[in-house]
Amino acid sequence: MTQSDGDLDSLVRKRIRALRLAQGWSLEELASRAKLSQSTLSRIENGQRRLALDSLVTLARALDTTLDQLVETAAEDVVSSPTIDASRGQMRWPVKADPGMSVIRQRMTEPPPDNPSRMRAHPGREWLVVLSGTAVLLLGNRRIRVETNQAAEFPTMLPHAIGAEGGPCEILGIFDRDARRGHQRGDGGESPA
Repeated sequence: MTQSDGDLDSLVRKRIRALRLAQGWSLEELASRAKLSQSTLSRIENGQRRLALDSLVTLARALDTTLDQLVETAAEDVVSSPTIDASRGQMRWPVKADPGMSVIRQRMTEPPPDNPSRMRAHPGREWLVVLSGTAVLLLGNRRIRVETNQAAEFPTMLPHAIGAEGGPCEILGIFDRDARRGHQRGDGGESPA
């Protein structure tokens, strides 16, 4: 076994224990869910039993995760820098675990459009949180105020637009691949929502 194999072995054992504790489960409860004996699970977590593929598959299912997630290593950088689009007042970060997702931070100063024809509709979902100020989300026929520390989530097939109310606001939005594409097709002045 190489040093990296030993590191992975230790990481997987710690991950199994951490996932079990995060669920609030005792050794007995996880062992029951995984159809293992409590002593076997204890020896797996403590490194006294060899990690067997069949046990890992069973434990991954019982912990509601995948085998890939259970054994993945953190070899990649964990810190990423944003791409900045100064013309739109945006910072954009890709989500490494899901390349279809993007996180966008945007400062907004204009109110949402008065003209319903400027509202967008496209496949996808969006989630946003207001970091500061007050945003107004136009969603179909609704006008929704979203204040600092409040979040909104909606399907983007509903016509929508967002803007600031009573001064500048900053939002942080998470866009799936379809929502991101829908906004990239718009003219340069469109907001992300």
